[in-house]
Amino acid sequence: MRAKPDLSFRKLWDLSFGFFGVQIAYALQSANISRIFATLGADPHNLSYFWILPPLAGIIVQPIVGVLSDHTWNRLGRRIPYLIAGSAIAVAVMCLLPNAALFKEHINAMWFGLIALMMLDTSINMAMQPFKMLVGDMVNERQKGTAYSIQSFLSNAGSLAGYLFPILFTYIGINNIAAPGIVPDSVVFSFYGGAIILILCTLYSAFRIKEMPPKEFRAFHHISDREVAEKKGILSLLRDAPKVFWTVGAVQFFCWAAFMYMWTYSTGTIADNVWHATDPTSPGYQAAGNWTGVLFAIQAVGSVCWAPLLPLIKKRKTAYSLSLLIGGAGFAAIPFIHDAYLMFIPFFLIGCAWAAMLAIPFTILTNSISGKNMGVYLGLFNGTICIPQIVAALAGGSILRWAGGSQPVMLGISGLLLGIGALCVFFIKETFAYKNKENYTPNEN
Repeated sequence: MRAKPDLSFRKLWDLSFGFFGVQIAYALQSANISRIFATLGADPHNLSYFWILPPLAGIIVQPIVGVLSDHTWNRLGRRIPYLIAGSAIAVAVMCLLPNAALFKEHINAMWFGLIALMMLDTSINMAMQPFKMLVGDMVNERQKGTAYSIQSFLSNAGSLAGYLFPILFTYIGINNIAAPGIVPDSVVFSFYGGAIILILCTLYSAFRIKEMPPKEFRAFHHISDREVAEKKGILSLLRDAPKVFWTVGAVQFFCWAAFMYMWTYSTGTIADNVWHATDPTSPGYQAAGNWTGVLFAIQAVGSVCWAPLLPLIKKRKTAYSLSLLIGGAGFAAIPFIHDAYLMFIPFFLIGCAWAAMLAIPFTILTNSISGKNMGVYLGLFNGTICIPQIVAALAGGSILRWAGGSQPVMLGISGLLLGIGALCVFFIKETFAYKNKENYTPNEN
C-alpha cells in the first residue's frame, strides 16, 4: 500500500504561502467592516445584521467548490483554479468596497457595501479553502500537524500586516478622517495594498504548487476504481460523515460565534472604553478604528507565539481546550480595561485561541476522512464556521439591546462562549481514515 512521502519544509511552506495574501484580505475585512458601515451611517444595534449574508453565502458556496474541485483536473490542477478565481473576485471587490460612498448617486451606499461585503467574504473563503484542501491532499498524517502550523503562522503574519495597514498609512501622512459618510483614505489605501499583495501571492502559488495527477492521487489515497465510479450526493456524505465532523463542529460553533462578536463590536468597544467616543464621524472614533487594527495585530502576534507551542503539548485535545480557555479569559477581561496599551494583554491571550482554531480542527478532520471526498467534506465543514456566525449575527442586535447598548458586554459574552467551547473539546474522539504510518517512506528532498 503506497503512502504519501514526507515533504521538505520548502514544499510544506509553498503549499500554504498564498494563505499570507488571503489572510491580509480577511484581516482588512474583519477589522474594518464595522468601521466602514458605521461611517456610512449604520446603527450600532444593527451592525451584526450586516454580517449575516457573508457566512450565508459561504455555507452555500464552499460545499459547491469542494464538490467541483474534487472532480476537477486541468493543467493548473484540482484546487488551484478555484484559488485563482476566488482571489480575482476578492481583488476586484477590495478595490470597490471602501469606495461605497462614491456610488451613492446610483445605488444606496449601504446596500452597495452590503453586496460588496457578501462577495468579498465569499471570494476570500473560495480562495482560502483550496489551501486547506491541498494540505489534506498532499501531506501525510505525520506531517499534517506541522503543515497546518505553518499555515497558521502564515495566516497570522498576513493578519498582522492587514490589521496594521490603516495605522501605518495614517503614520505616513494619509488622511484618517473624512467627510461624514466617506471612508477615510487610510482605510481605502489599506484595501488597495491588500489587493496587490493578494495578486502576488496567488501568482506565486499558481507557479510553485504542483498537485498530484489523478492516477497518483488515487494511489496515495487508496481510492479504488469502484470508489471512483461511486457517486454520492452531499446529503449522503453528510449522513456518512465521521463522528469527529460533528463533535469538532460543536466546538467550532462556540468559537466562531465568539469571534463574530469580536469583529463586530471591537471598534465600538475600544472607542467607548478608551476614547469615550460614540460618534463614528469623530476623530476619537476613527482613532479607535485604527487602534482596533493594532489590537487585532497583537492578537496575531499572540497566535504566532502560541502556535509553535501547540505541538509540544502531548495531548492534542488538551492543547485545544487550554488555548480556548486562555482566549476566553482575554475576552472576559476586555470590558474592565480602559487603557489603550493595557488592551494588549487580553488581545494577546485571544491570539492563543485563534492559533488553535486555525490548526487543530483541520488536523483532526482531515485525518478522519479519505482523500476521495476531501474537498467536499472541507467545504461542508465550512458550515461549522458559517452557521455560528449567522446565528451570532442574528442574535447580536437583541443581545446588545439586552445589554443596554453596551458593546463591551458583547466581548464579555465572547469569553463565555469560548469557555463553553473549551468544555466541548472533551467530547471529541479522534479517528483515522487509514492507519499506515509504518509504511511511510521519508523523502529527504
